Amino acid sequence: MQTNSNFRVRVMSYAHVIFNSSAITWSDAMRKAWQLYKLAKAMRKGVVKFVFEKVDGSARIAYGTLCNLPAGITSKGGRKAPNFSTMCYWDTKKQAFRSFRVANFIAIAV
Repeated sequence: MQTNSNFRVRVMSYAHVIFNSSAITWSDAMRKAWQLYKLAKAMRKGVVKFVFEKVDGSARIAYGTLCNLPAGITSKGGRKAPNFSTMCYWDTKKQAFRSFRVANFIAIAV
């Protein structure tokens, strides 16, 4: 079994989670999934400013990165299987690992 997933598999997995957990169309779920893929790709190169909806309904502007972090790393240093319902990132303001639900992602801020 292949352990490294193809980027299309990752995008489709995000889209299925978003489509099943919210009341949006499949095309909107795919659009948001591609934005999440582009966000993760940009965070591997440096710090990215992005916006997501918190559980209480308010918007949060975050500055996150995945630079110099191996894929699948946890806050305790171990490895885990990919979870497509949340996205974990290193918050540069709080200096700690944070995560958000992919269905609550709003946009990459400019």
